Amino acid sequence: MTRAAIAYAQNLRHASLPWLMFSALVTIAPHTLYQPLWIGLAAALVLAAIFWQWRRGYRLTPFWLKTTLALGGFFGILLHYRTLLDYEAGIALLALALTLKLLELKSRRDAVIVVTLAYFLLLTHFFYSQSIPAALWLLFGILAVTASLICLYDAPSQRAPALWILAARLIVQSLPLMALFYLFLPRIEGPLWGMQQVELISRTGLSDTMEPGSLSRLVLSDEIAFRVRFQDSVPRPSQLYWRGPVMNFYDGRTWRAGYSSNLPPQLETYGTPVRYALTLEAHNQHWALALEMTPRPPEGEAMRLNSIGTLTTRQPMISRKRFEFTSWPNYRLEPDADLMTRHANLQLPPHLNLRTRTLAAEWQATGETPRQLAARAVAYFRQNGFSYTLEPPILGEHAIDDFLFSSKRGFCEHYASAFVWMMRAVGIPARIVGGYQGGEFNGDYFVIRQSDAHAWAEIWVENEGWLRVDPTASVPPEMIDASVRERLVSGRAENWLIALRNRWEAIGNVWNQWVLGYSPQQQADLLGALGLEKTGWQSALFILTGSTVACLATLALWLLRPRREPDPARRIWLAACRHLEKQGIACPQWESPLALARRLESEAPGFAPALSHLAQLVSAARYASAQKSEWYRTANILLRVIIQTSR
Repeated sequence: MTRAAIAYAQNLRHASLPWLMFSALVTIAPHTLYQPLWIGLAAALVLAAIFWQWRRGYRLTPFWLKTTLALGGFFGILLHYRTLLDYEAGIALLALALTLKLLELKSRRDAVIVVTLAYFLLLTHFFYSQSIPAALWLLFGILAVTASLICLYDAPSQRAPALWILAARLIVQSLPLMALFYLFLPRIEGPLWGMQQVELISRTGLSDTMEPGSLSRLVLSDEIAFRVRFQDSVPRPSQLYWRGPVMNFYDGRTWRAGYSSNLPPQLETYGTPVRYALTLEAHNQHWALALEMTPRPPEGEAMRLNSIGTLTTRQPMISRKRFEFTSWPNYRLEPDADLMTRHANLQLPPHLNLRTRTLAAEWQATGETPRQLAARAVAYFRQNGFSYTLEPPILGEHAIDDFLFSSKRGFCEHYASAFVWMMRAVGIPARIVGGYQGGEFNGDYFVIRQSDAHAWAEIWVENEGWLRVDPTASVPPEMIDASVRERLVSGRAENWLIALRNRWEAIGNVWNQWVLGYSPQQQADLLGALGLEKTGWQSALFILTGSTVACLATLALWLLRPRREPDPARRIWLAACRHLEKQGIACPQWESPLALARRLESEAPGFAPALSHLAQLVSAARYASAQKSEWYRTANILLRVIIQTSR
């Protein structure tokens, strides 16, 4: 090892190494929330060992120990992820490389590699979260890593506040370029770099299948499903049904979405439409969860209304998206449904729920209309002691019989399932619709959470089409189980917490709309406002390139501008020299004021008295710590004498 390398390693103890360790800690810490626990513990142990070594005097780690740690971490990551091509495995390798690189700081180049790895690792946090807290933490991380870089090159002996201030200035100076790239770099659809986050499946609140207990589990989740801002009047609560998957196939336990064609349904809308903007969180499914009924998808969206009345997208919703919808609460859906559709919504598994079949046969024998039979079924729930609970008992093979005649306790999926079964048993086509119902008002928009997930029924009536029936609404308020009431009124004793949560979610909504929600369509709208709506991404690149060149040119001119001399004494002396040079008297900058004054006693005696006095004042001000009040006024008088003499 050379002396220079030894000297640099020793210098790390006093300046650079603490900054590099702090940068590594700030960079790796958030990954412990997503990476395996052993990776975070290994990184913490290595950083603790480096800190202990720094306190004792930095020494390079033996080659055999570095190799052992690197190979152990490499094969540990390989065994855990079973691959090295996955982005999570790549992030783990970056964290390992950043930590172990601190063990071999032989030169400034090694320290620069550490800083570069830290910058890359900071960027990978956006794979997991793009929220406001994540952005603030990453901004702090960039500040710390930039301060480390400044410490390596600019002033390793400077105090920490000066490094923080300089790093902040550099980041602020980069903001114009950041804004230009954000606004005009051509946007692409989908999440960051087109990578689908694996946790979306576990976050999905609504599925295209439904069985007892599937929706009651969601009521415990406060996670936001989507946000809605109405443009005109807000619909009545009874109209806030957000339509999702339609399930019409039942195997005796689970309801599933059956066949639906891509052809639009027969739909008639009337009355006053409702216009609104809906910001849908990623849910990894194909439905858009619009209000019933939305006949036309938004312009420019790859979306269609399928034959069962649900808006669907071609690709799963793997990123947050904003849509503008127009819905009609008053509609007729398939008033003349074909025979195949009606037959598909009458199917029931044979040899199941015989008691329910017997009850349905009694109702059917009365000869009542479909609307009357539906009302009879709803009244059955209201009049026979049914209750609404989050903890229903386990149902057996004949699940509908057990619910209707034994337990009489269930959540919305139990009521919708039993109602549809009874309607089919009396010969009325019926199906289950999954979605969300209601919402919570927050400022100027509605928040719909996973806890608002709901299931209701639709029956088909000739010449009227599919009619919505919500059998859950038939449960009397006094029959709502205590667990549900506690859930519905939870937080009333802590209203300030609810208000604080609502404010934070409102801030998050602004962040989602104006930062994360900046889509290709919004970029196209911006280009259109600039008169470049027809040329697409080429215009964005043209504006980006031109603006970047203009910013860099402005910065260069600002850096190369003539700067005013900060030293008042030197500024006055240089002004005097400029006037002497106009008279043909050479005043080289390397010549001191006193030396120049002595030389001019023979070369330019007319200037000598005033210049000699000025030279003494300037020298005293610069080297003898003379007070400004003692020389500044006299120096300016002498400068004016020299200027008048030169004329």
